[in-house]
Amino acid sequence: MSETQPSTEERILQAMKMTLAAVIKDTATPPGMRHPLSDATIEDLRQCLALISARERELAQAAGRTQEARPRYADEPSKESVVRLHRKKPGDGDG
Repeated sequence: MSETQPSTEERILQAMKMTLAAVIKDTATPPGMRHPLSDATIEDLRQCLALISARERELAQAAGRTQEARPRYADEPSKESVVRLHRKKPGDGDG
């Protein structure tokens, strides 16, 4: 399956999301310390990230793409792995 280039809007959304995430990370404080951002600003950041995610989902859906991309560990089994939960009983099906 060939991947299409992201649209300008998708690139803008990605850049905005990464920038907001960097601001959040850079201003994070240890537990118990007062956060340098106001509660209202923190809520605004949450709302912005939620809106960006919603628009990314809309764009992916309109383009017929799934949004199942997520970080994976190198040793994590792929989705194609099959795990049999029940043993076949003798005389059931092929076998």
